[in-house]
Amino acid sequence: MTERRYVDTLLRMTKSASSTESEVQVGSMPLSLDKELLASKSAKVAALIQENSNADLYYLLHDIPADSETFDLVARFCHGCAVQMSTENIVPLICLSFYLGMDENHCNNNLLSKAVTFFEQTVLPSWNEIIKALRSSEKSLQQTMQIGLFDACLQAMIAKASDNPRHLGEPIVLTDKGDDRPNAKRRLFALDWQEDLTTLSLQLYEPIIYTMKQHEIPPTYISASIYRYAKKWIFHCNNGRETVSIYKRKSQRNVIETLEKLLPHGRELLPCTLLFEMLRCAINLEASSVCRNGFEIRIGKQLDQAKVKDLLILPQGYAKEVQYDIECTRRILKVFYSNYDSSDASGFITVAELMEEFLAEVACDMDLMIDSFISLAEMSMAAAIGAKRNSDGIYRVIDIYFEKHAYLTEKEKEQVCKVLDFRKMSPEACEHAAKNERLPVRAVVQVLFMAQLQMRETLARTAYDDDKSEKEEKEEDEVRMEMEKMSIKVKELEKDCREMKQEITNGCIRQRVNKGKVSLWSEMKRKFGCMTSMGDFHCPAKKKKEHPKCGIHHNS
Repeated sequence: MTERRYVDTLLRMTKSASSTESEVQVGSMPLSLDKELLASKSAKVAALIQENSNADLYYLLHDIPADSETFDLVARFCHGCAVQMSTENIVPLICLSFYLGMDENHCNNNLLSKAVTFFEQTVLPSWNEIIKALRSSEKSLQQTMQIGLFDACLQAMIAKASDNPRHLGEPIVLTDKGDDRPNAKRRLFALDWQEDLTTLSLQLYEPIIYTMKQHEIPPTYISASIYRYAKKWIFHCNNGRETVSIYKRKSQRNVIETLEKLLPHGRELLPCTLLFEMLRCAINLEASSVCRNGFEIRIGKQLDQAKVKDLLILPQGYAKEVQYDIECTRRILKVFYSNYDSSDASGFITVAELMEEFLAEVACDMDLMIDSFISLAEMSMAAAIGAKRNSDGIYRVIDIYFEKHAYLTEKEKEQVCKVLDFRKMSPEACEHAAKNERLPVRAVVQVLFMAQLQMRETLARTAYDDDKSEKEEKEEDEVRMEMEKMSIKVKELEKDCREMKQEITNGCIRQRVNKGKVSLWSEMKRKFGCMTSMGDFHCPAKKKKEHPKCGIHHNS
């Protein structure tokens, strides 16, 4: 209907200039146009006519990159009619006028300058107008990027997102129902409608998000936008109501692989449940191993936030009896241990409890094979070791598995019980296991043996503590006695010092009063057993030495 109306318009415009009228192929529509009027505004058409004046525009412009509506605007401009520019038609109009060379070098007040002015004044200042304009450019995307329109839009969007990252949408906060719907208060007081990046094609969305990551837009907002893009273009399309074609499946696989590359790395940028949702999507679409591993790494870094239902991942291409993708869970758990801070024990405890709950969930499955269960139990034990927990949780899930799989032989039960560390079972668990008829006899014997060892260790520890207490008390008494002896010796030394000081003082006084009496120095030496008074000092006579041969005496 629109194309028919466009043809009628052109016919009326060119009625007076039929001698120069020519036909142009626009898409699937052949349209009539006065080539002289077009050449007066278009440098490209003018150059083509100058080379061959008799040439038909049909052959000269057979590959024109425009639709009939855009070409209608150019025809109106050439005939002097008003051109109704809008956000939806401005990008195709700039592309076509640029292709035709409708610039100021060829003609004053030409169409290209008018369209660019409208683009700069109306589109670029508004986030919503930029999104609308980019949506309209998808048919001429290659030319839009070549002439710089996309870069202009991108730079304007980066500036706006830097000032207010909420242009990308609010960060995702899950409600009790598990969705990320905005609250009613935010919707009620919204001032205007926010155009969403997720409405753009992947060819436009990918370079926009990539550039925003380079300009350090907060990764929380980028991650939220990426998840909503996957939700719009993949999750809503795969609702199970219709069969997805091979082409559409391939397109969705390309989307999920591209989004994984764009998704920032880091803890808590997206809830763990949503990361599991994207991982399931990648598995179902048979995405590349690099894509699946990327989601597994992000999940592993925040596995302590996961729930049991998140881990229940259906396998792809496995044997029918295997109900869950055990290897995927194992890889995720390995990533957690490789990246989690070992100084924070709370995360290890949470993951250990998560693995025990997960194992208890799958143990109820009647089709769960013994090898699969043992593999899961070993993973759960590894988590318990990291958290320094007892083995009560593993014992509980083994008991559940035996209860649901009563057909197991004694040998198979013994094989399952090998993953159980009886040394780490609590006394209560040991007491229950000793009376558990579902356990194999060998396991019951081991439980009783470990219970006896625990009792002996308890008694030995109690006796050791008692001996240690007595020894410590004895040592304390000895130290106390030594301290008392030292105190007595110190007091005696202090007394001697006082007496000596008194004697020194009295000696000086006596020397002044009576010089005939013994001097103070003599008294001191006498006290120390060294008489130095010249009157009391006797030098022993020197003995004469006799020569052994001659008998001659020499004074020594």
